[in-house]
Amino acid sequence: MDHVFDTGGKKASGRVRSAQHAFRVKDTEATKAAHTRKAIHAAEEHKEGTHIGDFVFGAIDGSVTTFAVVSGVAGAALSSNIVIILGLANLLGDGISMAVGNYLSSKSEREFIQGERRREEWEIEHYPEGEREEIREIFRRKGFRGRQLKQVVKTITSDKKIWVDTMMAEELGLSEDPKSPAMKGIVTFASFVAVGSIPLIPYALGLFFDTSVKPIEYPLSFGMTFVAFFIIGSVKTYVTGKHWFKSGMETLFVGALAAGAAYAVGFFLRGLA
Repeated sequence: MDHVFDTGGKKASGRVRSAQHAFRVKDTEATKAAHTRKAIHAAEEHKEGTHIGDFVFGAIDGSVTTFAVVSGVAGAALSSNIVIILGLANLLGDGISMAVGNYLSSKSEREFIQGERRREEWEIEHYPEGEREEIREIFRRKGFRGRQLKQVVKTITSDKKIWVDTMMAEELGLSEDPKSPAMKGIVTFASFVAVGSIPLIPYALGLFFDTSVKPIEYPLSFGMTFVAFFIIGSVKTYVTGKHWFKSGMETLFVGALAAGAAYAVGFFLRGLA
């Protein structure tokens, strides 16, 4: 699964979510309310990191891959015990792999961005004329001319932090994620295991209620997992801005496609087991 969430490490504030909703329903009055000076300033004061993207990332992969295992075993008509063994192995193995991958990629990205920031700071300290010229060119391309251009360059370069921040965003297109790479990995693993265990619940119950649950283990797993697919997809709207129903159905389709492929493989190769 692709990691499709890149919100610059910022939580979509209530103001932004209001603006997104206003856009979807084309409510101009709500749009105006989300863009008042008071609303904008209040939102700027409460920016924070969020792990919604990491949670959804892990949850989608956990539920899809585990249910694919369940479907493959069901298609091959193998024992329920095999479902539990392979499912748990997938939860731990893939969960750890995804968590470590998310941690290392986030850590590497942060280190790269911090390195570029140090470079910009060094260049400003040792050759401010060149860096000032870069600021001038950036804003000249934005349409500033004459006195306006001179004033904006003077304002930005009078504060080193603003100067560096501007260079990072405008020249390099980089923005540091405030979230801890370790916490991103932990959230990914926790959501992978928590949501990914849903397809296994009916089979776990079958260990204690053998006669009453076993005949409906796979249908029950199917229903519970597809509900989970839809809910997770709907949660994505907090970071994607899409309509909750469309987003839920999109994730449901992806999960169904993966499960269908796994079931088909198990069904056609069941003679090998």
